[in-house]
Amino acid sequence: MITMPFEFLRRTHGRMTSELARVPGGHGLGAVPRRLAPAGTVNLVCGFCATGCSLRAHLQDGRAINLSPDPDYPVNVGMACPKGWEALAPLEADDRATRPLVRGPGGSLEPVSWSDAARLFVDRFRQTIAQHGPESVAFLSTGQICTEEMALLGSLFKFGMGGIHGDSNTRQCMATAHVAYKESFGFDAPPYTYADFEASDVLVFVGSNPCLAHPIMWQRVLRNPHRPAILVLDPRRTETAAAATQHLALRPKSDLILLYGIAHLLIHNGWIDADFIRDHTAGYDAFCDFAGCFTPDYVAAHTGLGVGEIIRAATTIARGKAVSFWWTMGVNQGHEAVRTAQAIINLALITGNIGRPGTGANSITGQCNAMGSRLFSNTTSLLGGRSFTDPTQRAEVAEILDLPVDAVPSVPSKAYDQILEDAATGRIKALWIIATNTAQSWIHSQQFKEAAQRLDFLVVQDMYVSTATAQCAHLILPAAGWGEKDGTFINSERRIGVVRKVAQAPGEALSDFSIFRLLGEAWGCGDWFRQWTSPAAAFRKIQELSRGRPCDITGIQDYAHLAEAGGIQWPWTAADAGLNPPEDGSIDDSARSARGAPNQPAAERRLFADGRFFTPDGRARLVFEIPRPTPESTDAAFPFVLLTGRGTSAQWHTNTRTGKSAILRQLYPANAYVEVHPDDAHTLHLANGSQVVIASRRGTMQAQALVSASVQPGHLFIPMHYPGVNDLTFPAFDPYSRQPSYKFCAVRVDRVSNPLGER
Repeated sequence: MITMPFEFLRRTHGRMTSELARVPGGHGLGAVPRRLAPAGTVNLVCGFCATGCSLRAHLQDGRAINLSPDPDYPVNVGMACPKGWEALAPLEADDRATRPLVRGPGGSLEPVSWSDAARLFVDRFRQTIAQHGPESVAFLSTGQICTEEMALLGSLFKFGMGGIHGDSNTRQCMATAHVAYKESFGFDAPPYTYADFEASDVLVFVGSNPCLAHPIMWQRVLRNPHRPAILVLDPRRTETAAAATQHLALRPKSDLILLYGIAHLLIHNGWIDADFIRDHTAGYDAFCDFAGCFTPDYVAAHTGLGVGEIIRAATTIARGKAVSFWWTMGVNQGHEAVRTAQAIINLALITGNIGRPGTGANSITGQCNAMGSRLFSNTTSLLGGRSFTDPTQRAEVAEILDLPVDAVPSVPSKAYDQILEDAATGRIKALWIIATNTAQSWIHSQQFKEAAQRLDFLVVQDMYVSTATAQCAHLILPAAGWGEKDGTFINSERRIGVVRKVAQAPGEALSDFSIFRLLGEAWGCGDWFRQWTSPAAAFRKIQELSRGRPCDITGIQDYAHLAEAGGIQWPWTAADAGLNPPEDGSIDDSARSARGAPNQPAAERRLFADGRFFTPDGRARLVFEIPRPTPESTDAAFPFVLLTGRGTSAQWHTNTRTGKSAILRQLYPANAYVEVHPDDAHTLHLANGSQVVIASRRGTMQAQALVSASVQPGHLFIPMHYPGVNDLTFPAFDPYSRQPSYKFCAVRVDRVSNPLGER
């Protein structure tokens, strides 16, 4: 099909534009039209990271045989990282879970029918609740499944089964950002759009390496026409730091002090937006008094930076007309992570760098649907970003879902680490793990091993039988993966994108959505979820749960609308779309179609352009606290600081999926390696490839030495993807977000003597 020039369509009669809004690829007035996908293709959002790229699945006999990036999607505009190109490979793995498996008396896993598996699940969980109460069961979920599946799981477990405790592995990546935004802005609301990468004249990356971890975002930075200054705050000389105009190689976990020191210089020199502070913030005077202690000399002494470096960074920020601040796991995974994230937010607020193109205090999300988990998984927050402790909000949810109010718990769930602690001590007896490899990914993994041994019943619902977690299970439920089911993801910039089924799940594997419905029927609460007939129907429920909330998406018509629009960033309300709801507040499909073509959202939308935040008085809060020392220190026995993080753009999490691709496996080392500074390598008599044992106070792992000046003397770096890394890490947690601090622990290095004839 040939796409007409948009200006021509703009000049045509209104009927034409109404028709355009209903044509795939068309947007109506005020938006850029997307070209139609070629026949024999389906567009779907990638299921790895939270960039949210759109991939084009090329079909043969209704099945995807290849992928290519969508040239028109506003996120990736025709680009894809190695993981995206190879996203189909994990579906073809020979270790897929294809039938329910039950561990027999002899310890082996034996296949059973779905009806028997469901009966066993229900019997064991019911017995546990009857004997030990509702706090004796829990689930641990993920940021990797569809929003509709998350919402159904959380509703089934807490409203239907009567459970209380459930958390997601987004606790490991995004809990800090959630809490920081909620306290500062009144709601978990990342304010930016990816176009800001291209509109800034100063970009500040704190504990973030998008060049490797989010390569499509980095490509957006490279498209910036303004020759921006790029500041990177990171102990390592990462790929992003190497490309920066200024790399502040500070001591690990001293970033909070540095950020307060930059704030001190901005305030002391009058490099602030006084009007914005006066009209749109609260707490500035107290923050001024607090920041006054963080002089350049004090900050230099605590961060290891030079005074001149600190002043130069503050001056660069002050001179910027559009400054954007970006952070990810280097901030979120820390012992004082929330206050560090809020120190970044404070810099954006006091300089007025928010709500305009190229600005913002911008958290880059980790997993493909971590934002969906934060809003709609019904874990530690009630559906739609509500609170379990608020009786009015509990009543809202009960009314929307047609449930008894007393079915909604009045207490929030315990966090991931608390759930595992309770399992390890025997307070939690039965645990259900969905789409996450806790045995390898959890900090100080010995805690999970202790928990698994104490559990009476462990259910693992996953694509694979081979994960370290599945190998601990009493019952394995085989699940479909990305590309084998329908639904939605919400990416870092709040964009809701569509996931499509382009392959058939193997054997008897079912989508997570179907598994949850099956277990609900077996439990006897199927009537409560009778309207959740499909992911599309569940999306309608999610829309109603969003109504009137900051994340309101009632203006979205359906999945086709999302696909045609190139994804839609929340909020997009019924009022925004010109769909005035009837008196009963509902908008059904017939009402939507009767109203004709609605308004269409702009491709890029930011929050807080009007300076109004989601707090009761509309003002953003400046939140701060005295920095605290790291919970674990180095000493003579453990003299090195171990840093962990992403290894290459071809690896993802515990390599459960990326390890299935022969192509991706060629793009990263097969065995674990540890980066060692040349000075330390000389002292330890290490060369490239030397076999070493890394030991902490908790465990050991073996790796190959990689001598590199990317780390500072006294520091080591190991990619997080390899087994054994979390045998080393120290179980420290931010007190507000309960997010683990993976980025700092004390270790030593011992050379393995003469391995395999090494000279």
